Parts: sequence; C-alpha cells; structure tokens
Amino acid sequence: MARKFVEIRSYKLKPGSADRFIEAFRLALPLVRSSGMDVVAFGRSDHEHESFYLIRAFDSREQMVAQQDAFYSSAAWREGPREPLVACLEDYLNTLLWMSAAAVEDLRASNGLPL
Repeated sequence: MARKFVEIRSYKLKPGSADRFIEAFRLALPLVRSSGMDVVAFGRSDHEHESFYLIRAFDSREQMVAQQDAFYSSAAWREGPREPLVACLEDYLNTLLWMSAAAVEDLRASNGLPL
C-alpha cells in the first residue's frame, strides 16, 4: 500500500486576525501549489476560533525538505504573502507522520475550507 509523509501544521493566531489570515492564505495557496506541494486541507480548528491547520502530503521527508526549502527561500514567497501571514501568527507547531494514501484522500475529502 502506498504511503505518504504528512505534515500537519497547526497555527495559533493573534486575537482578531482570523479573517486577515484566511485572506492572506488564499493568496499564498496558488504559490504553494505551483511549488509542487500537495495541499491536502486547510481550515479552522473545531476547538478554537483562532486556531487553523494546514495539511500537506509528500512522498518522503526528503521531498518535503527540498520543496519547503525551495518555496520558503523564493522571492515569490518572501516578497509576496509571507509578511501578511506571519503578522497574524502567535505560534505554530508541525507534526510529521506517515499515512496511507487512502487516509490522505479521506482527509482531503472530509476537512477544510474550499481550496
């Protein structure tokens, strides 16, 4: 069975910044996708109004590191939506795990805001 290396990034936002965060993320999303990263889901956490998550899937840890290094060092990111997104953050946490491809597809179908 095929497996995916999954990153679940949870964001804790500064109070009152959720709408700005969503707007900035929607501007960033095309850049993330054009970099080759598979965005599985993005949305507000069910437990807290100022918490959001981003779930991305990769073929391996090495692919994740390479794609993220290239993306986060790019001028398109640094000169584009980076600052409005970062300005909303109080903190964030990454969780990395392996999942079946079927589980990733279930996450994609069952969670998040329309991407």
